[in-house]
Amino acid sequence: MNTRMDNIGIVVEDLRATIGFFQELGLELEGEATIEGEWAGRVTGLGDQLVQIAMMRMPGGHGRVELSRFLKPLVVADHRNAPVNALGYLRVMFTVDDIDDTLERLQKRGARLVGEVVQYMDAYRLCYVRGPEKILIGLAEELGAASGSE
Repeated sequence: MNTRMDNIGIVVEDLRATIGFFQELGLELEGEATIEGEWAGRVTGLGDQLVQIAMMRMPGGHGRVELSRFLKPLVVADHRNAPVNALGYLRVMFTVDDIDDTLERLQKRGARLVGEVVQYMDAYRLCYVRGPEKILIGLAEELGAASGSE
């Protein structure tokens, strides 16, 4: 069986700010579109819908993040304030070269550190941040032992 993850979807209110945030992480805007009509609602179960989407491609082209702004029907639930131990999908983790530099750049785009940057053994430095829309993402910097550079 040939299976691969194509994308992760995130529903947002401010598409522009969220695109900029993910571009700061190194993702490339692959394209934008408006999805509408009854056919799309048959897939989602929402009926007639109108959604603006932006597809962000991961560096290297493996995997994407799909950002969706629902104009119709309106958003009916908000999980952005859920704590990190809430049931269901939680976050996406990105491996970065320099966690301090990445944090500095993301904070200029409104990101807030959830706890603190911690080190896990000699393998990783890790943290969670909330970006625009309170999107929860994880950042991981591989240290020498994990990346094989020692």
